[in-house]
Amino acid sequence: MNTLPPPPDPLLRPVQDVRARDLVRDYVDMHALVADLVLPVDASMYVMSAMETSRELIRHSYYRYEFATVAVTHSLFALEHVLAERLGTNEPLHFLIERATDAGLITAGLAAELDRSRLLRERLTQGAESSAALRPLRALAMVRAVFDAVSLLLRPASAAEATAADVGGAQTEGGLTGLWEDHLRALFPDGFRGVDFDGVNLALLDADVAGLVQRELKGGLDDSGIAYLWGCIAALDKIVPLINEEYCAAYFARLRTMAQVAAAPYIPTAI
Repeated sequence: MNTLPPPPDPLLRPVQDVRARDLVRDYVDMHALVADLVLPVDASMYVMSAMETSRELIRHSYYRYEFATVAVTHSLFALEHVLAERLGTNEPLHFLIERATDAGLITAGLAAELDRSRLLRERLTQGAESSAALRPLRALAMVRAVFDAVSLLLRPASAAEATAADVGGAQTEGGLTGLWEDHLRALFPDGFRGVDFDGVNLALLDADVAGLVQRELKGGLDDSGIAYLWGCIAALDKIVPLINEEYCAAYFARLRTMAQVAAAPYIPTAI
């Protein structure tokens, strides 16, 4: 007796995964979501294939939620290949990221985001996470970090180092704008509104930093705003290590990075 289920109707169209129902209104809106994930024209076919596949997995997470997490892990194939080629070594990924950061090829903030992707891949390999670990928007931000890193690494050495140095230099505002746009796309962690860590209300801290960053982007902070921003950074330094939920910890770690970039122009220079 044939116990196999009947084949699916080839005329049936895929439907939206219910877990992605708050992501976009319709599949066509996914195109705009991934529009800035542009393939580097000077990459090898292997790298371009891995990056394009990652982008399309994000797009199709509309239909299958798990594709978002897979997109992040797949993008690391491209990252590892480009890092190894640029640095001339085949060390494990965390060493490659450290070497690229030390060489000024990528920023420390970008390196931290790449390392989160690496750690996710390790947890998946160990069975500590499932393929549904990431929301599509969080996965999008992580894949975007890989695209940014590959773009930097494929530039001539002088250009890549200059771009990496911009975080603390004259073009900090451009870097802050990108961080702010990423923050606007990120969803506040579910279940953490009204939650305090060591006396710090997470939602209020998030709103305070957002308001200060907006003021910095619109014209700069006054003395009271600068002092308030440094207070927020101190609060973030205190609470981020205490958060034991992955998405929430990553959200507030990125918030801390954004706050630090906003505060960078106001760090007194050494005499």
